[in-house]
Amino acid sequence: MTASLNRRFFLRTMGMLGGLSGIRSHALLSQADSKEIRIGIIGTGVRGIYLTERSLHHRGVKITAVCDIVEERAKRAQQVVEKAKGYRPVAYTRGPEDYKRMLERNDIDAVLILTPWNQHAAQAVASMRAGKHVGSETPPAWTLDECWELVETKEKTGQRYMLLENYPYSRSNMMILNMAHTGAFGEVTYGECSYLHDIRFLNFDTEKAGEWSYRKDGSLLFRGELTRDYRGDLYPTHGLGPMSLWMGINRGDRLVSMVSMDNSTKSSQAYVVENFGKDHPAARQGFFKMRDTTVSLIRTSEERMIVLRNDMCSPRPAGGWAELQGTKGCYDNSPGGESVYLEGRSPTHRWESLDQYRAEFEHPFWKEDGELASKTGHGGGDHFVLREFFNALAENREPPIDVYDAATWSVVLPLSAESMNKGNRPMEFPDFTKGAWKTRKLERFGINETG
Repeated sequence: MTASLNRRFFLRTMGMLGGLSGIRSHALLSQADSKEIRIGIIGTGVRGIYLTERSLHHRGVKITAVCDIVEERAKRAQQVVEKAKGYRPVAYTRGPEDYKRMLERNDIDAVLILTPWNQHAAQAVASMRAGKHVGSETPPAWTLDECWELVETKEKTGQRYMLLENYPYSRSNMMILNMAHTGAFGEVTYGECSYLHDIRFLNFDTEKAGEWSYRKDGSLLFRGELTRDYRGDLYPTHGLGPMSLWMGINRGDRLVSMVSMDNSTKSSQAYVVENFGKDHPAARQGFFKMRDTTVSLIRTSEERMIVLRNDMCSPRPAGGWAELQGTKGCYDNSPGGESVYLEGRSPTHRWESLDQYRAEFEHPFWKEDGELASKTGHGGGDHFVLREFFNALAENREPPIDVYDAATWSVVLPLSAESMNKGNRPMEFPDFTKGAWKTRKLERFGINETG
């Protein structure tokens, strides 16, 4: 595959794979102009390079160091920074633990953790202990112990921690957040959410994996290894993140219990047979522990119910679905359209296009910064999630999607596996806030709650 084709693949896939202070579009610019924010990058693969580039669009941000186990990738990150800013960050490439040597630098205020999924928690903990603030890609933790360690380390060190979950910041998701917290749907009672994205091609190191590929020998990439080794919902936050914010989870309500079920690995096996032959080890039943579809049923303290679905292995167009039901109306994002029904306003028993209400309910962030955000990945979420992380650092305050959200959304991963391994037994959610959810408010999201 040529470099130009690789580049087109990268841009297309980032679009497929694809804030929270007051309503000030240039808050970061004014704050960061007077206070330089020095960033270290851990992980400079496809996602790492992309967020390195995006970070450089925020004035006041200086990338002083980059780290990756693949020297060529680190060099590419250096080149990206040098081309954009005229200086070259120091590279750390001596193996999987070399990020710890980078953390010893005194010219790093914060790190962006952009590595494979199951490495995030350990790197975040080490970073906070080294006196660095953390912006972490998702999922933020892999086990229950890691979730607790994230929370306890953040509380002990006092460092800022933000989960860089971009799905809550897409245009429509922010509009629904605004509607939910200004009473448009009445009292919210039920929700459905998902991450549905056929990325089987990213399990294997082949030409199809585009810029994620570096050996092109058909071996398993990190996603393939995790799919092989772990059962459960391995990527819960894209679906659960927006839903939790819509419902005020950790802010007046909390997740209490869940039960999970899954199906087979037939779609995963069919892909292997088609691309590698029936004799390939991954074609046999039982090779992959993660099944094609995982569904979790979650109950909240306020007797709300959430259905969460994950499917990264079935052939289908990218894009999930979401539904939010309230006592006065609902939102439905089934494939093919976004619809709302508002009791007393919509025609009786007839859906209306969400677009009909944009003038009234468009989120303030998108009114002010939508043109710039729309040029970035994940439906514009990549712009806002970085903007709000850097805002928090510049203003020396807690970020909007904090460590308690990170732990709560991520713990679905180990709890779903345990539920299924124990015969679909209900599991209890830990209260990572230790009761603070009762008084916490939805702050730094640019809207006002109705009470």
